[in-house]
Amino acid sequence: MSCGKTCRRRLISTGLGAVAGVVYHLLAGCPGGSCAISSSPVASALYLAAIGFLLGEGFARDRKEEDGECSTR
Repeated sequence: MSCGKTCRRRLISTGLGAVAGVVYHLLAGCPGGSCAISSSPVASALYLAAIGFLLGEGFARDRKEEDGECSTR
């Protein structure tokens, strides 16, 4: 499977967001469990992975995808 620039950008920004979520949980997590996002490393990782994906899409220079690359259809 070939993955072009757009797909790589999505994967990298999402992965960095997930790593940032785990780091956030380790440094500023909510030990009591009352915080919905930061009480679990999985929740933090998923939330910040989504943020990373959206930021990666927002800063995309070339919005046009070539045929067949990372199609969401």
